[in-house]
Amino acid sequence: MARYSKTVIVLHWLMAVLILAAWFTGEGGRHVRENPPVLHFWLGLSVLVLLVPRLAVRLFGGIPAMEAPQRPLLDLAARAGHWVLYGLMLGLPITGWYAAGRLGVPVTFFGLPLPALAASVQGSPGWVAEVHETGGTVVLWLAGLHVAMALWHQFVLRDGTLSRMSPV
Repeated sequence: MARYSKTVIVLHWLMAVLILAAWFTGEGGRHVRENPPVLHFWLGLSVLVLLVPRLAVRLFGGIPAMEAPQRPLLDLAARAGHWVLYGLMLGLPITGWYAAGRLGVPVTFFGLPLPALAASVQGSPGWVAEVHETGGTVVLWLAGLHVAMALWHQFVLRDGTLSRMSPV
């Protein structure tokens, strides 16, 4: 079974670590106005930046083809699951950036101040902030399912799928 390129493997694992770290460094509620989670912002925006080359590689044929797909529903679920994860990797940083603007919290990335995506408000930042918070939990559940499926392929189906993305 063909392996992913080293570039894809590095992006995959780096983004996985960044997403997990972003979840652990996230804070909600009124604390964000008084003590912005700068590390959380940096981690989330890093995911957004790295998503561009990751999608480019995926869209322009930089991933190995599935070998003789025999389970059409599982193959469809795998493709759909990947695209949902990509959507969350795009949507979560943008909704977080938007929510920061609504809270009046400046966002910087590597020292570069970024423009607010929304006007500041005095009260609640609104439903987009709630979508961001819920999406953060959803992405972890989906990533957990992604891991479980990779382990299932490796140890139950014994088809070598996990070895395609192994860093070693």
